[in-house]
Amino acid sequence: MKQNAFSGFALTLLGVIEHVGLAIITVATVIAGVGEVHTMVGAGAVTLADLLLLFLYLEILAMVGLYYQSGKLPVRFPMYIAIVALARYLVLDMKNMNEWRLLGVAAAILLLALAVLVVRYGHVRFPYGEGE
Repeated sequence: MKQNAFSGFALTLLGVIEHVGLAIITVATVIAGVGEVHTMVGAGAVTLADLLLLFLYLEILAMVGLYYQSGKLPVRFPMYIAIVALARYLVLDMKNMNEWRLLGVAAAILLLALAVLVVRYGHVRFPYGEGE
């Protein structure tokens, strides 16, 4: 009987920690996004790197929102975020990269895109059951 009470308490505590963590991620992402918009307004210009960074922030917020909707963290969202982050890295540092680093980052983007396709195919071909 004590094991069930402890398990219930542990699950409740973990749930609270999880929600606090998600709230911190949300607030930090919104603050970072507002700061980036402030920087763009101050500079009087918007670059592709700025837009990609804002897109990263939106993807993080969408991932948190989807988690609250479904209770599950989709595997594909972090992959999308990684692809955009690598694309932003390419845009910012392309002139300073040697050809091998450039090819390595491009290959990483390609591998992530292929992983997204494999995961998506797996979800379509082998969908989860009701309780999974």
